[in-house]
Amino acid sequence: MRSVSIIGAGCTKFGERWDVSLRDMIAEAGVMAIEDAEITGEQIDALFVGNMSGGRFIEQEHIGALIADCAGLSRLHLPSTRVEAACASGGLALRQAVLAVASGYSDIVIAAGVEKMTDVSSGTAADALASAADREWECFFGATFPALYAMIAKLHMRRYGTTSEQMAQVAVKNHHHACMNPIAQYHMEITVDDVFKSPMVADPLHILDCSPISDGAAALVLAPTDMARKFSEEPIKIIGSAQASDTLALHDRRDLTTLDATVYAGRAAFTQAGIEPRAVDVAEVHDCFTIAEILAIEDLGFVEKGQGGKATTEGMTALQGSIPINTSGGLKACGHPVGATGIKQACEIVLQLRGKAGKRQVDEAEIGLAHNVGGSGGTALVHIFSR
Repeated sequence: MRSVSIIGAGCTKFGERWDVSLRDMIAEAGVMAIEDAEITGEQIDALFVGNMSGGRFIEQEHIGALIADCAGLSRLHLPSTRVEAACASGGLALRQAVLAVASGYSDIVIAAGVEKMTDVSSGTAADALASAADREWECFFGATFPALYAMIAKLHMRRYGTTSEQMAQVAVKNHHHACMNPIAQYHMEITVDDVFKSPMVADPLHILDCSPISDGAAALVLAPTDMARKFSEEPIKIIGSAQASDTLALHDRRDLTTLDATVYAGRAAFTQAGIEPRAVDVAEVHDCFTIAEILAIEDLGFVEKGQGGKATTEGMTALQGSIPINTSGGLKACGHPVGATGIKQACEIVLQLRGKAGKRQVDEAEIGLAHNVGGSGGTALVHIFSR
């Protein structure tokens, strides 16, 4: 297997993008990534595009061919494949691109993600997102995603003493980070009190504990590491890539307060990279809800189980902390266009390792991690990157 590096990255503005279509956004992100890599379309061997639910959000299927077409690559007749793993679609697109290059089957590969979620009502969007859970055993009985994560939060609070204040502090931190990110959906500071005053969605989760509905796209260009310097002065090496699955429904899980898919994907990625969690300098984790970030930093081994809330309030995960988490603002404040999220996470790590993250730059960042979850933990992807 060949070593793989990222030679180009691009990401659109996230938010309620009434002014652009899905086609516009993926073309914009793709052009940014290709220009960053200083390659031409003729050099691309394949595309993998993460998209969860184009059929529900914009009534468009056959996304793979659409992306190649709107990116101006259809004349080259490249293989373009849509990849779906709910909210982990972007992370899975990246993994498929890694495998294509590592295997030697392809040299230059695009990994991208896109979602246009705001062209439908909030109810329709919520129903589409609910299809990432177990429709028969959860959704048909009225369980929404906030409700599922609320159950996880309640048990975590009861078992480990995690508090609503600790969860709210996740949102406060990520909004602060987002204020320094020009592509973020929300550029507003919030307080713990603001979180508590926002409407309750599913006890104990308020609206400000939840990631928003968003539009956006992101893209990466991958190449074999031994070729990367021909294209980029700042290639970022992918030293770990892993995927794991778990039961779709919560009631079949071994432990509701642990996402085993994250645990197993994390272990595999760290083994490939030959490092321990403490070696990571910066990480983007899947904070679809504030409790999800707390679970992630525990399940990835950054802190002991049950200590995620305490670590957050003590500043461990802040920009100047020992393990800065979600410097982009995370899903919570940067936005969560579900198919694009996993790629955006990797784009943020690329910026951090290149030292080009501006005011949110982590000092001397050498190793970064991206963690992307599908549904309530049925799928998890972990990628580790090195400068």
